Amino acid sequence: MRVPADDAVSGRGIGRRGFLVGAGVLAGLGGAAALGGAAVLGGARRARAALPIGRLEDGAAVPILVIGAGYGGAVAALRLAEAGHDVTIVEQGMAWDTPGPDGKVFSGTVPADGRSSWLSTTTDQPTDHLLGIPINMPVERYTGVLAAEHFGGIRVYQGRGVGGGSLVNGGMAVTPRREFFHEILPSVDPGEMYDTYYPRANAALRVNRIDEEWFESAPCYEYARVGRALAAGAGFSTTFVPNVYDFDYMKQEQAGTVPLSALNKESLYGNNFGKQGLDKTYLAAAAATGRVTVVPLHVVAVVAPAAAGGYQVRMDEIGTDGHVIATKTVVAQHVFFAAGSVGTSKLLVTQKATGALPNLPDSVGFNWGNNGNVMAARQNRLDDPTGINQSTITALGIDNWDDTAGQAFVEITSFPIGVETFVNMHLAITKNPNRGVFRFDEATGRVDLDWQTAWNQPSIDAAKRVLDPINASAGTTYRDDLFGDGKMWGDDFAYHPLGGCVLNESTDNYGRLTSYPGLYVIDSSLIPGSTTVNPFVTVTALAERNIDAIIAGDLGRR
Repeated sequence: MRVPADDAVSGRGIGRRGFLVGAGVLAGLGGAAALGGAAVLGGARRARAALPIGRLEDGAAVPILVIGAGYGGAVAALRLAEAGHDVTIVEQGMAWDTPGPDGKVFSGTVPADGRSSWLSTTTDQPTDHLLGIPINMPVERYTGVLAAEHFGGIRVYQGRGVGGGSLVNGGMAVTPRREFFHEILPSVDPGEMYDTYYPRANAALRVNRIDEEWFESAPCYEYARVGRALAAGAGFSTTFVPNVYDFDYMKQEQAGTVPLSALNKESLYGNNFGKQGLDKTYLAAAAATGRVTVVPLHVVAVVAPAAAGGYQVRMDEIGTDGHVIATKTVVAQHVFFAAGSVGTSKLLVTQKATGALPNLPDSVGFNWGNNGNVMAARQNRLDDPTGINQSTITALGIDNWDDTAGQAFVEITSFPIGVETFVNMHLAITKNPNRGVFRFDEATGRVDLDWQTAWNQPSIDAAKRVLDPINASAGTTYRDDLFGDGKMWGDDFAYHPLGGCVLNESTDNYGRLTSYPGLYVIDSSLIPGSTTVNPFVTVTALAERNIDAIIAGDLGRR
């Protein structure tokens, strides 16, 4: 059935009636978003922190400093503390532990407020157009939870706060196929990862699976069932994927017995209720040891050897408007870089170029990749509605990894704008061989990423091997208005940054920076560009492996 252009949905967009409804929801609330941001930020009240939030004084000496409170940093802090070591974590983002006047810690999606975005005056969404019209919303400049960092050919999404990427990702907790592992981390023994460290990571992250019987009738997953049926019609199979979102909580959301979270469009800017992020798992366990202190809103600038041993670490304490409140220098005997692929890579490339750590290897900054991320949307027929109320937690993916001519895992994701759109959104994870390089610019004193948008063509080609046949079989089309006017592919952003300080190239086989004893890398920068699936379980498992070796070989147990 072809869709008439004047109806709620057209082949190109959502038509006049759909535009009036959808744009009213998204753009019409933009002004309210700006006012809401001001209200939230102006009246925010401080509650007792759930984590051990502390201060770090200028001139302090600490035994172990962890830079970043994401997956790698959280693993390192917990295991070091369990081994009897005192640990200080510095994190450039906030401690997301205090509700605003609306009673919620995180911003809503529509409307969004300043809590949504890192030091920006507008949101920067991946789906940032409707009928080709920009729909990002004005917000108050604030140290919000999601950063969209712009480089020459790509913008990279990163979590900002105590919990890192776990605060803003979709929670898909996927272990890669064992037969692909030698391509992901060739110097690591698959046996130890699949027998010990993946199971350990999955348990600690509280990974769970959806009740498949419930899924089949849940209204919030109508979009996923439609996507599955259309994929099957083109000969593709789908698979359920585990998640760290509590699916039992989601059942209660659907039943109307608890506050809505995944069923209230929450994901990109944080999840107020059902998600089990690092703040509820690894970091909570680390706090329980009594040996971990978390210091938010501190941005590390310099790491250099100290005259008396250890390392001088210079950092800026910032306010929620981004302005520097104080500059501090502390001395740490051991430093763990856990600022994520982008943060750690930029920091190390800067230290080498400026002479703070001149003996870092030349490979620092290389082998960065976007995990083959591209997005697309398909416009379904009017007899295939995708549902008004959609869960933001992805439950199904189309597995095309056996297609050696274009391997891809294509997620069937939500498009939760509160009206029927007949749209299936897709995030594809592919094997893109292209790699970027972080380079220091002496003229500006900044680090840029050498990456070209055109390098995503292999990812588009792999995704098309799945989505083109679905469109042909179902009589559907691509949307060409959601990523820009006349743009069918979201190919200029990345959800899954990986690499820049690769294991067994820039470090030894356990993350040690061997030219500088006591310096370690323990995050996603160790993985060269691809994990073939959503990466955070692999990042966590690798950190578990590496910290085991570092404690045994370098620090010992007390």
